[in-house]
Amino acid sequence: MRAAIVFVCLLLGAGCDESSPVGPTVGLNERFTLAPAEVAVIRDAGLRVEFVDVSSDSRCPAGVLCIQAGDAVVRIRVIEGNASTFYDLHTGDSNRAAIVHGSVRIALAELQPYPFSTGTIAPGEYRATFTASRV
Repeated sequence: MRAAIVFVCLLLGAGCDESSPVGPTVGLNERFTLAPAEVAVIRDAGLRVEFVDVSSDSRCPAGVLCIQAGDAVVRIRVIEGNASTFYDLHTGDSNRAAIVHGSVRIALAELQPYPFSTGTIAPGEYRATFTASRV
């Protein structure tokens, strides 16, 4: 019985390791959605992608007439082995909605929820949808 308890404790401790994924494992060309601080493993690419946060959100709220559509900046961290690189992806500029890391293109497909003029979005409420593909 004691050996079983030790084994379970070791398994639980491994789940807390920073290198352990806390989000989905996806293939190339699959859409995946992450919450802030969640990490996806990209199969066959040797990468992990973390949705760090939304550093700014100036998108025009629904139901409001704006001169410009605005922009939200989604910060991600791409982890390859023991190295990591931070990138900013933009919702309001298609030229800055994707990055190339090595031979993999990571693109921001969607950021939810969309803002409304009647309230603010808490940082933990954001969900970002991405795709990863070979260049």
